[in-house]
Amino acid sequence: MSTVDVTLDQFEGTVDQDGIVMVDFWAEWCGPCKSFAPVYEAAAERHDEVVFAKVDTEAEQQLAGMVGIQSIPTIMVFRDGVPLFRQAGALPADAIDDLISQASALDMEVVRKEMAEAEQSHDHGDHEHGPNCNH
Repeated sequence: MSTVDVTLDQFEGTVDQDGIVMVDFWAEWCGPCKSFAPVYEAAAERHDEVVFAKVDTEAEQQLAGMVGIQSIPTIMVFRDGVPLFRQAGALPADAIDDLISQASALDMEVVRKEMAEAEQSHDHGDHEHGPNCNH
């Protein structure tokens, strides 16, 4: 499978689908992005069970801002709508393969349970409130 270009209107529907979705945030003027593009495309060809999305941060500035992209390329990995990984900088091919293996091996029931527990303890004030806490 080849990569798919994603816009603000398509982003949520793309990352919320079942399975693994990898997203590459890039720009035309970015040298490291251009160097990474063939590596990303080759990974898409190797892993047709994964959606490989690309977001042009110049064309989609609102989306890039919404997800807090501060440097490019930035790679994000989602599984079943859950964000699992985020890293600025290009990844080598073996790191992409390893990320996909790790995401595939996760028990998403356990991940969701842990996320819910973390959210619940945060909401109930089970953490220390410092002087700069917004709660």
